[in-house]
Amino acid sequence: MTPTTSVNRKDLFLRACRGEAPPRVPVWIMRQAGRYLPEYREIRAKHGFLEVCKTPELAVEVSLQPFRRLGVDAVIVFSDILIPAEAMGLQLELGDAGPNLPNPVRSKSDVEKLRNFDPEMETEFLPEAIRRIVKSVGPEVPVLGFAGAPWTLACYMVEGKTGGFATVKRFLYHEPRIFRELLHRVAQASIPYLKAQIAAGATAVQLFDTWCGELNLQDYQESALPAVQEVISGISGSVPVIYYTKASQHLFSAAARSGANVLSVDWRVELGEVRGALGPQIALQGNVDPAALLAPAEKIREVTLDTINSLAGRGHILNLGHGILPNTPVENAQLFVETGQQALLQEMRPAAQSR
Repeated sequence: MTPTTSVNRKDLFLRACRGEAPPRVPVWIMRQAGRYLPEYREIRAKHGFLEVCKTPELAVEVSLQPFRRLGVDAVIVFSDILIPAEAMGLQLELGDAGPNLPNPVRSKSDVEKLRNFDPEMETEFLPEAIRRIVKSVGPEVPVLGFAGAPWTLACYMVEGKTGGFATVKRFLYHEPRIFRELLHRVAQASIPYLKAQIAAGATAVQLFDTWCGELNLQDYQESALPAVQEVISGISGSVPVIYYTKASQHLFSAAARSGANVLSVDWRVELGEVRGALGPQIALQGNVDPAALLAPAEKIREVTLDTINSLAGRGHILNLGHGILPNTPVENAQLFVETGQQALLQEMRPAAQSR
């Protein structure tokens, strides 16, 4: 599929971030550069995951693959949320089996060893990849940067790998002051890291807080949320910020106070309900179930149009509720994108308003 050049994708995207109703919703897919694409698998057969992240020409190529193939409305740079953890001093192993940090953070001394880093020196490959992507796609296509939110990054740094949250919660409950210092240090490292991406040309940035739903409201408000607010305040409104949370219905009212322009939510809740609860001040992103892209074509169209219709296109970036599944047929991903892009909002609003 060749991306349409007659639409200013950046304008669509920024209008949606501001809560406006553009002629159609912008659409992109979390993890859109990944294993469901045969061209990505070809590159990964020759290069390790971290090698791709740290080699600008490879990162640019895989970042652009879904833009060329699917015609998505935004290009997100290919990287990983754990890159800053390595730059802060932790050994990092990344592969298809998931992340591994062999020397996790478990004590006050471990926290004190973590260092700030210069993103243009120690992670220079990432802003360089963004600069090259921006040059490649031109001024009318938004390029997205990202980072892990402090709580989610801390989960990996303390647990050492995915698979549970007992160790990180024990740390939080037994050493709350030290744990909050960990979150603060992650936040302080994330601010220049994101600023470097913005300076390189990122139109917007997304914070991934995949594991915040593991917290109850009180713990979230006392620990995770202040660190997110610290990051967003630190980049001072220079570009829109999208804040992704998963399994977090109980946290929405608090997450809306993060300072983010856009709240990205998973598929477990209807977007119209979120808008009704939070109001129009914060835009929404999502939230089609990634597994819906394994369904027959008519079901994919139905779910996609229902999702758009739930907000009548106002302040809405169409996306999945989590990353695309590796076994998703490419033609199904194409159908999702095309259905979203072909839904003219002026034709859908009367139906949405009558619901």
